Amino acid sequence: MDDFLLARVIHVLGVVLWIGGVAFVTTVLLPGMKKVATPGERVIMFERMEGGFAWQARLTTLVTGASGFYMLYVLDAWERYGDPAYWWLHAMSAIWLIFTVMLFVLEPLVLHKLFERRARANPEGTLAMIQRLHWVLLAASLITVAGAVAGVHGG
Repeated sequence: MDDFLLARVIHVLGVVLWIGGVAFVTTVLLPGMKKVATPGERVIMFERMEGGFAWQARLTTLVTGASGFYMLYVLDAWERYGDPAYWWLHAMSAIWLIFTVMLFVLEPLVLHKLFERRARANPEGTLAMIQRLHWVLLAASLITVAGAVAGVHGG
């Protein structure tokens, strides 16, 4: 297996684990929180469950970003950022950047504290806001994945 093919395999596996995890949190974990007795318990449970996923999300975003930029380097395809036909490349980079900033900067430095403060005052509203944010991120991610698959295969 050549280096480029290995990078592509690693890239796709990273996307599957990363966006698949986002899909699980969005479609299973957050809705499942409604079955827990009290809103306060929901907040605690969500923090614990998503905290366990955070390490996977951080690792897979790093691996996905590194393999993606490696493929761009090998192909010397940087000019594609200037071509609107490669909108999916822009979208992939934007999604990666959004998640990377959220996972490595905003979540540990800002969002965790904000979440705790807001959850004390309004746990139900806080979880609803988090679920809306997850749906937006998941939808944008799935549109990007669909565009990338189509774009790479000539669509």
